[in-house]
Amino acid sequence: MIGRIFDAVYVGLMTNLLLTAACLPLVVLLVTTDPGRSWPLLALLSPLIGPALCGAFAVLSTLDRPVQTFIRVWRSSAPRALAVAGLCAALVVVLAVDCRWALGHAAGALAIPLLVVVMVLAVATTLLALVVLSERPTTRVRDACRVSVYLAVRHWYLTVPSLAVLAIFEALLAARPAVALGLAAAPLLYVVWAGSRFSLNPVLTKGTS
Repeated sequence: MIGRIFDAVYVGLMTNLLLTAACLPLVVLLVTTDPGRSWPLLALLSPLIGPALCGAFAVLSTLDRPVQTFIRVWRSSAPRALAVAGLCAALVVVLAVDCRWALGHAAGALAIPLLVVVMVLAVATTLLALVVLSERPTTRVRDACRVSVYLAVRHWYLTVPSLAVLAIFEALLAARPAVALGLAAAPLLYVVWAGSRFSLNPVLTKGTS
């Protein structure tokens, strides 16, 4: 029993370390600059999160051989995970700019809620697509996103808690980066992965093309 606890702690801490290393340029920029001013660079580097999360999700799904598993999945999923995360970042930036513009116009009362919903759906779709790629790295981006957006909406009761936990992690990362990346990342991401994986279970158990 004690051995299993130590193994779980080791896997969690190693996952945090590997996640931080894979996103190091983004982490350095986040802790050394004012995000309110450096957001264009943060958005530019944010696709690094894609393959890093794929690697972390793969480790959390097996809880075994974290270094080998993370590196293998990171390498195999990187091209598609970067594309998925990059598309999400670009869409969120465009929609955020549109929200900022709409604030000063009469149409904002109608446009802003719609834009926010689309942004949330984009993040949810990306999250599920990265879980798909963590298990099926050769899945086409189009196929991963198509099934993910459908299941994110259909299983909204799983999507909402996952997004809430992700928001908690992001808030902690902004306030206490060392705590977020050193201790909290693995357990919080495990909750996110578990909910997303359960949502995708009908697809991943059959395999994706």
